[in-house]
Amino acid sequence: MTAQLDKDTIRHRIAWRVAREMKDGDVVNLGIGLPTLVANHVDKEVELLLQGENGLLGIDQLACENTMDADLVNAGGQHITAVNGACYFNSADSFAIIRGGHVDATVLGALQVDEQGNLANWIIPGKMVPGMGGAMDLVVGAKKVIVAMEHSVKGQPKLLKHCSLPLTAANQVNLIVTEMGVFEINERGMVLTELAPEFSIEDIQAATEATLLVSPDLAPMQLPAD
Repeated sequence: MTAQLDKDTIRHRIAWRVAREMKDGDVVNLGIGLPTLVANHVDKEVELLLQGENGLLGIDQLACENTMDADLVNAGGQHITAVNGACYFNSADSFAIIRGGHVDATVLGALQVDEQGNLANWIIPGKMVPGMGGAMDLVVGAKKVIVAMEHSVKGQPKLLKHCSLPLTAANQVNLIVTEMGVFEINERGMVLTELAPEFSIEDIQAATEATLLVSPDLAPMQLPAD
């Protein structure tokens, strides 16, 4: 039986590990849901700009009761803080940045990702959804696409051989971070590069429909100190 992690541990772990991908000088878009937590885990020594597609360049951490500004929210409507020198602009300018190829990385959640790097993250047939939103622009406009998500949902795998839900984009995902490990998508397929300590390779494959390739440089998953 594989280890059971609580929801907070899972979300904290994934967001922290994704934040380790951030580099000096990056412009990074954070999608709604779990990816918004990445802002709280970026190393303060790393100088980057976090972008909100609703028109903000320079997001800082999520706001608490003492730092909340009713007029300052991210694309998911969560209250946020901004760094000194942050820029505010309209949605058209925001998407000019995205479509113009000026975003170094985008972090977003997913319903499914498959071995080819196809992404399905916007609709479950038969359920009400607000629409695809900016994801379709972000995954083709950003230089690197990082998926931050739980490894499975209700016991069903989310890393598949082929996505069964309508695609957001084809062949665009570069990196996937779940509570179980870190996975790269390359020309060979889905490669396990980091392994969380609670799980074996066999555990991860059992929870994954896709055929996993194991990196010859497989390493322990980088985890937060707490």
